[in-house]
Amino acid sequence: MDRGTNAKRMLLGQEVPLRLGFVGIKNRSQEDIQKNMGVAEALEIEKKYFASHPVYSSLPQGHLGAGILSGKLTKILFTHIKHHLPDIIREIQERMDEVEERLKELGPSLPVKDGEKMQLVWNMVTDFCTIFKNTIGGRFDAKRGSRKVLIKP
Repeated sequence: MDRGTNAKRMLLGQEVPLRLGFVGIKNRSQEDIQKNMGVAEALEIEKKYFASHPVYSSLPQGHLGAGILSGKLTKILFTHIKHHLPDIIREIQERMDEVEERLKELGPSLPVKDGEKMQLVWNMVTDFCTIFKNTIGGRFDAKRGSRKVLIKP
């Protein structure tokens, strides 16, 4: 706003009523930014400005300052998250269930340790040899769609 502008009616919601209301803040000017004024210092200047201003100092609490705005926005964000969190949790659970189902379809994971890898390869070779022997012998397991694994003594 330009100097001398009176936004009291706007801040009180008398000109444009908003459900959540207005909050007036005093930002750092471009000159303040170029002079490397810190945020803490700017907040202190804002506080003094509103406390000493002839129009804004008479406004009720909750209408002025970056701290008030931050508090209101935090409350709004918290309410929004609280409202949507059950949907987010449900969606995450659904996706986790889908991924777990896909992992089950892939079967057990491959071993990591060298000894376990060797055991897996050894079992696969043994199973292959058994299936090969059963194929040659004409033994077939219809339930598995493959040859019956039979071990003869």
